[in-house]
Amino acid sequence: MRMEPLMDSSLQTILAPRSIAVVGASRDEGKRGNMAIRYLQQNHYRGSIYPIHPKETSILDLPCYPSIDLLPEVPDLALICTPAHTLPEIIRGCGNKGIRGAVVLATGFSETGEAGLALESEMVNAARESGLRIIGPNTSGIFNAHCGANLVGYRDLRAGNIGLLSQSGNMALSLVTEGNHSDYPGFSTYVGVGNEADVQFHEYLDYFASDPNTRVIVGYVEGLKYGQKFLNSAASVCSDKPVVLYKSGRTEVGQQSARSHTGALAGSYDLARGVMRQVGVTLVDRADEILPVAATLACVADYLPMQGNRIAILADGGGHATIAADALDSMGLSIPQFDPQTREGLRALLPPSASINNPVDVAGGTDSHPELFADCAEVLLADPHVDALLIVGLFGGYALRFSESLAGREQACAERLAGLPRKYAKPLMLQSLYQPAKTGPLVHLRKADIPVFESVDEATHCITAVVNYSAAQRRLSRKGERALPAALSEVSRMIDNAYNEGRGVLYEYEALDALGAYGADVVRPQLIRDPAQLDTLAPGMSGSRMVMKLVSQDILHKTDAGGVKLNLATQELADAYTGIMQSALQYRPDARIEGVLVAPMADPGVEVIIGVTQDPQYGPVLMFGLGGVFVEVLKDVAFRALPLSWEDALEMFNEIRGSRILDGVRGAAPVDREALVRLMLAVSDLCINHPQIAELDLNPVLARENDYCVLDARVILRADRENP
Repeated sequence: MRMEPLMDSSLQTILAPRSIAVVGASRDEGKRGNMAIRYLQQNHYRGSIYPIHPKETSILDLPCYPSIDLLPEVPDLALICTPAHTLPEIIRGCGNKGIRGAVVLATGFSETGEAGLALESEMVNAARESGLRIIGPNTSGIFNAHCGANLVGYRDLRAGNIGLLSQSGNMALSLVTEGNHSDYPGFSTYVGVGNEADVQFHEYLDYFASDPNTRVIVGYVEGLKYGQKFLNSAASVCSDKPVVLYKSGRTEVGQQSARSHTGALAGSYDLARGVMRQVGVTLVDRADEILPVAATLACVADYLPMQGNRIAILADGGGHATIAADALDSMGLSIPQFDPQTREGLRALLPPSASINNPVDVAGGTDSHPELFADCAEVLLADPHVDALLIVGLFGGYALRFSESLAGREQACAERLAGLPRKYAKPLMLQSLYQPAKTGPLVHLRKADIPVFESVDEATHCITAVVNYSAAQRRLSRKGERALPAALSEVSRMIDNAYNEGRGVLYEYEALDALGAYGADVVRPQLIRDPAQLDTLAPGMSGSRMVMKLVSQDILHKTDAGGVKLNLATQELADAYTGIMQSALQYRPDARIEGVLVAPMADPGVEVIIGVTQDPQYGPVLMFGLGGVFVEVLKDVAFRALPLSWEDALEMFNEIRGSRILDGVRGAAPVDREALVRLMLAVSDLCINHPQIAELDLNPVLARENDYCVLDARVILRADRENP
């Protein structure tokens, strides 16, 4: 049985401890109880270290204590290096002493099966008797590089501003090793989250949010036990500090027993991408992008959010300029035109052959005068239509490429460039093919928090991450709480009635009525239970071509059962009714049939799908995409967690690959996006106010120039009526 974590204890004392007890200390250099003390000493840990061993009197020149209760003071943290079966008693002893936190290294808990889960629960219960917090178990440990609390055993830790969370010890080792052998900022605090028996992933986010030594948070995630709490924490943290995640496990496992299009399309990674973007998390696609993106965000954090996505490119060669422009444009960034004043400023600085449009090519103007880079950068950053500057090409290597006599001038230029972001409050980034040489100008720029890249591809990926994070910051700052409509008794009675009748679904006409109750503009079809009722159709259907659809709780996909007839004249309705009944009973002889729905044929439009499903990690999520019969083939959909905001919905339109279809193609009019947003918000409100709804499918919805029409609505209820 999974236990909900406590949320009321601060992690500050635990993750920046002033004193540490090592339970299971050892003289054996190969054991963790010895390595931990050794690395604390080597990292010049400034606090007190208390080895605990029942027989030894000293270990590594430190006095040893036989038990926790005999310590001369109460340590902030206990590192426990003993086997799993000893943990409940040891944790209880730590709590009785007043210790606030423990790092549990041992394996053999919930990751091993039922017996391990029971032992883990016993350990957590022991901790909760005193309010002690547990990191782990099954963790690689923690470190705080700023106070020297290295409880992992990593060598040559370099203190910096990147906070690190990982569900994999090897992945953490990979990132720390990469960081230590590069020019990236060092790390502030690392936590190997382990089984998260007590302290959860989202709680560490809250710690890093308030940690003055952390400017950006990096995480390696395989799965989240409390996804909704993570999203809530991330939305708060990302308004101020970037969170960069790499998520593994990207295969589309979907829902094992999905009964709707939405459930079938809710693949784990596509869904995670959508909800992470919604709360401002930067999700990288490749492991080798994690640190470059994080380091870039850390360097430019003081100048965020940017006002927009308009990037000026300054190059000393046409090739690099074109590659950068192509890459940024393909990623949706703007390469703006400059103000006339900017072009005049560039013309005065550069030779006549230079290109003074964006991207700027100095055309050899800097070959003997590298300081022109700083002059041009000043002009470009002063342009009100420029939000950031990317310099690409050879800068930093002019002394190597042309003449050693240029070294001093190039260094002076680097010193000027380093001050420009603060002067103009705009990010400046630089790509140089001489980056591997670590020349003086490039080292100076790095130390001044100017991101420097070797490849144009890496530079453009990182600047795109900065632009996207800035957009998320602006969106999160505007995002207020939407007032949900009051829970409507009409819909509640409808759902209660379905449960009372033993139905796990709402009939389609009920689903449409429920949407209408929450403000959606839906066409209400007429329910026909007997052919004689066809003679008394509503006046509005007179003279219309009509559609007839089966109503059955046992047949969800009506088309497969021959349960849909289109473009019917009045005189064809009776035969259509008979045909639908025969086809349905042939498809499923035991089907319970409520009747048929009759409605006017809808005017044409773009087919889209709107749906809601319950994700085991993130709770209710809404899907939007191109709809119709090919939706599960094309899978061109976007996801967001509920509740949905107006901006969330608008962002989903642009996220799908076929978004241009919504704007009208081949002479077609653009669809009414605002009308679709209102429909999506009605769906969100309905599902939030009535958590008994397990899945909802509107497929297709015809999106048109001035409105929309819901052609098919399906609502599936949760099996457990009392505990949705």
